Amino acid sequence: MAARQPIMLLVVVVLFQPGLIHSFQPLFSFDGNSTTHRVITERAVLRKTAEVCRDIAASEGRDFSLTIDDSLSIDKVQRACSSAGTSTSLLSTVIFQTSIAKMYFSNAQVDLIFALSEEHHFDDETFQGGRDVITAGVSAVKASVKKENFVAGRWILGGVCHTLQDFYSHSNWVELGNNAPHSALIRPDQPLENLAGPSIPTCRNCTGGNCENNLLPDLLQQGLLTSGYFNIFSSAKPAGKCSHGGPFDKTSKRDPVGGISKDDIGSSHGYLHHKAADLAVNATVELLEDIRLAVGDKNFLRLMGLSQSSVLCFVIDTTGSMSDDIAEAKRVSFNIIDSKRGTQQEPSAYILVPFNDPGFGPLIMTTDADIFKDNINKLSASGGGDIPELCLSGLQLALTAAPPSSEIFVFTDAPAKDAHLKSTVTALIESTKSVVTFMLTDVLASRRRRRSTGGGSPRSMTQADAQLYRDLARASGGQAIEVTIFQVVKNPGRPDNFTFTVDGSLRNITAYITGTPSLTFNLSSSSGVSQSSSQSSGPLASFTTAGNLRRLSLNTDNQTGTWEISVVSNDPYSVKVTGQSSVSFIFNLVEAHEGAHGDFSLKEGRPLSGGNASLLVTVTGSDTVKVTEVTLFDSSGPTEEVGSGNFLVTFSGVPAGDFVVRLRGEDSSSTSRATPSSFQRQASTQIKTSSISITTQANNTNIEPGSTISVPFTVATTTNGVVNDSATGTFTVRANNDRSYSSTAPSTITIAADSGGKANGTVTVTVPASASSGTQVTLTIEAENTAATDINYAVLRFSVAAKVTDVSRPVCQVVSSSTNCPSSSSLCASSQWEFIANLTDGINGTGIESVTIRQGNGTLNTSAVVGTGGENITVATYVASCCSPNVELAAVDAVGNVGTCVGQARESTTAAPVTTAAVNATTTSGGHTLSLSHCLWISVAVSLLWK
Repeated sequence: MAARQPIMLLVVVVLFQPGLIHSFQPLFSFDGNSTTHRVITERAVLRKTAEVCRDIAASEGRDFSLTIDDSLSIDKVQRACSSAGTSTSLLSTVIFQTSIAKMYFSNAQVDLIFALSEEHHFDDETFQGGRDVITAGVSAVKASVKKENFVAGRWILGGVCHTLQDFYSHSNWVELGNNAPHSALIRPDQPLENLAGPSIPTCRNCTGGNCENNLLPDLLQQGLLTSGYFNIFSSAKPAGKCSHGGPFDKTSKRDPVGGISKDDIGSSHGYLHHKAADLAVNATVELLEDIRLAVGDKNFLRLMGLSQSSVLCFVIDTTGSMSDDIAEAKRVSFNIIDSKRGTQQEPSAYILVPFNDPGFGPLIMTTDADIFKDNINKLSASGGGDIPELCLSGLQLALTAAPPSSEIFVFTDAPAKDAHLKSTVTALIESTKSVVTFMLTDVLASRRRRRSTGGGSPRSMTQADAQLYRDLARASGGQAIEVTIFQVVKNPGRPDNFTFTVDGSLRNITAYITGTPSLTFNLSSSSGVSQSSSQSSGPLASFTTAGNLRRLSLNTDNQTGTWEISVVSNDPYSVKVTGQSSVSFIFNLVEAHEGAHGDFSLKEGRPLSGGNASLLVTVTGSDTVKVTEVTLFDSSGPTEEVGSGNFLVTFSGVPAGDFVVRLRGEDSSSTSRATPSSFQRQASTQIKTSSISITTQANNTNIEPGSTISVPFTVATTTNGVVNDSATGTFTVRANNDRSYSSTAPSTITIAADSGGKANGTVTVTVPASASSGTQVTLTIEAENTAATDINYAVLRFSVAAKVTDVSRPVCQVVSSSTNCPSSSSLCASSQWEFIANLTDGINGTGIESVTIRQGNGTLNTSAVVGTGGENITVATYVASCCSPNVELAAVDAVGNVGTCVGQARESTTAAPVTTAAVNATTTSGGHTLSLSHCLWISVAVSLLWK
C-alpha cells in the first residue's frame, strides 16, 4: 500500500467478465493498468476543486501550496482547501468522499440504465444526440444547484460525465491528433463540424487482429470525425463504417472487421487508451469549469461536497397541544445550534420543516444560523384537535431535501397519523444514512394532562405509539430521547455487556444510554479502572440525565484500548458511543451486473437473505491506519489485497436479520507507543436483508414540467439470494413521492404460477406544469409480503428540468476603458484604471442574472438600462488599482449560459493630458443589432476574450 494514501477496501463477491464492457471500465480496472470512469471523474473533480480553492486563496492574498496534478488525493485537497479558508471549518473527508462517490456511482449507472443507447455512448456516429444528452444534463445540474438541490445535481452530473468521457474512447478524436478537448460538446451554440457523413467510408479491415491502421487515410487527412458502431444483437452497419470492436460487438465481425475503441489497453485501439483517458479528464475539467462559472465558487464547492459538514435539520410539531412544549423545543434547538458553532461540526446549511394537521411544511433552508433561529422562534402552537399528527410526512420531506449523512431532530408529543409511511421513511434513512433523533415529550398516559387549544381530549402517547419512533431512530443509529419522562417502560430487556475500542485519534468521546430510571450500568476502562452509575462524576466519566437519557462524557486520556459498558435492566434500553475523529469510513451496497457494460453499480434497497452482499467501503482521514478486518453480521470474510490499497472481501450466505458494518485494525499514529493501538469504527446505519427482490427500469432521470414519467418495476421472491422460479404470492405495493405529485401504482401485485417467479407493474408520476426546473423528486417503491413480515424497496431520484431553448451565451460590448497607469510597477498603487462593458442576452434570451469578477482585485458595480433595440442591458463598471491591470468578467443568464470578456490596462505612453474621441460600436446578439456611442480613452488597448 502506498504511503500517505487513504485506505480503500473493495468488498465484492461476484466475478465479472471484462469482455462485456464497451466503454471506459465503469468502476474497477480488471487488468490493473487501464483507467476507469471512476478514476477519470475523481481526477477531474479533485483538480477543479483544488483550482477553485487556489483561486479563492489568491483573491484573498493567501498562499496555496498544493501542487495540482493527477496525484491529488481526497485528503490532500480537503486539507489544502480547509487551510485556504473556503469555509470556516471543514469536517473530515467523509462528506467530500461521499459526494464524489455518488458522482462516479451515477457515472457507472449509465452503463446499466442506458446500455444500448447510442447517444449516451457516442456510438454509431450519433454526435448530435450525444451532445444533446450532455447539454441537457448540464442545464439540469445548473438548475438543481440554483435551487440548492446539490444531491440531485451530483447524481445528474455523474451521468453527464460518463457520456462526455465516452466520446474520447469511442470516436477518432484522439487519432485525428487532437490534444485538447472538443469544446463544442458542451457548447450548444457552436456547430459540430467535420463530421463524416452517412455515406462516407471510415474504416478498412484490421490486419491479423492489428487495428492500429484501420482508419482510412482520407478520413484522417480531411480531419473527419467518426465513431464506431456497436450492437450485441445484429451485425448490420452502414457500408464501410468503423465498429466499436470487442467480442460482444457483432458489427465488428462484418467488413470492415475490427474496431476503434480505446476503452482499455486491450481494446482495438488500446495503444491510445491512456491518451484518450487523459483527454477525458481534461474535458471533464472543462465541463466543471463551465458549471463553476454559472453557479459561483461557493456553490460549486458545495456541489462537489466540500462544505463544512452535513446539514442540520429540525422537524417540529406545531399543533396546539405543543403549546406547553414549544418553548422547550426552541430552547433545545438553540442549544444544539449554538453548540456546533465554530466547531468541526458546524453545519453547512440548516433545514426547518414544521408539521401540523392537516398539513406539513413548507421546508425552509438557509446557511445562516441566526436566520434559522429566527425562523424557529417564529413558530407557534395552534390547530390540530385530534391526537395523531403528520410527523412522518414532515420527516420524509426533510430526508429527501437534506444530503446524505445529515442530522435530523424531530420534536413531537403525538403519535404519527401517517404511520403508513414508516417503511418509506425507513427506506430513505437506509438510503441516505442520515441520523434521526426523536425528542418525544409525552410517552405515558399518566403524564400530566394537557388539552389542545380547541378544548379537545387530553394528549397521550402509548408505548406502542412511541415504539414506532424508537424503531426509526434505531434504523438510523439515532436516539429516541424522551425528554422529562421518568417512568418505567415495561417491555422485555436483559442485562448485557458492550465493549468498544478507543484509539489515539478519538476525542470528546460520549456514551449515550437510554432506558428506565431503574437501569444501572458500570463503565470499565482499558486500564481496569471502573465507575458505576451511582457516581455522576468519577475517574472515567461525568454524566447527566435528561429523562431516559444518560449522557456520559468520557475521560479517555492515555487509556486507549478496549472499554466496557455493562448494563443491568430488564426494560428496553440502548447504548451508543460516539467521538470526534478525522478517521472514518463510508460504505455503499453495490451489485455486479452482466451485459454489454459489465462491472458493478450502486444497489438501492436491501440485500437478499441467504445471498451474497457486496459493499464498497472507503476509509478516509488517516495515513497510519491499517485495516485488518471488515465484519458484517457476526463473521468476517477473508481479505485479499489486489493492489493500491484495494481488498477483495467475500460475504456469502448473508442470513436474514439486521446487521452493521464494522472495521477493525491498527493505528500507528502515536509515536510514543511501541506497538500500534487498536482501531475500530462501526456504521450507524443498519443493513437489513430481505427475501423480496424489487428492480426498476427508469429510462430517464429528468422530467419536464407538465409531463408524466412511467417507471416499470419487477417483484420476485428469492431463496438464498436467487429468484425462486416456482414461487407464487401476492405483495402489497406502495409508491410515495416527497413532492405529493399525482401518482398511480397498483395496490397489490401477484406472482402467478408459470411466471418464472416474477411479477411486473408500473408506477407513474405526473409533474405539475408549474414545477420549476431544479426541483428534486424522490420516488420510493415498496413491496411487502402478505404477512407483513418482509419488505424491500427501490429509491429513485428525478430532477424537474424544463426544456432549454436559450443556448446563446451572454454577449459583451466594451464601452470604455481609461487609465493613467505609470510605467513603473513600484508606482502602481497610486493610480487606478476603469473598465466599462455592456452585457446583453438578447431579446429572445432569458436575461442576465449575475455578473462576477473571475479575475481581478477591483470593485464591480452593475446597473440596468434598455437598449435602442429593446434589449435589456447590464452595464458593468469595474475599477481597480493599476497594480491589478487585468480583469475577466463572467456574465451568467437565467439558464446558466456563461459569457466572459477580458479587459487589460496598459501603461501610459505619454505624460501629456489624455484626449478622448467618440466612437460608434456595434455588436450582434440573437439577431439584433445594438448601436452604441461612447467615449474611449485612446491610450488604452482593451482585448475581448469570448468563451
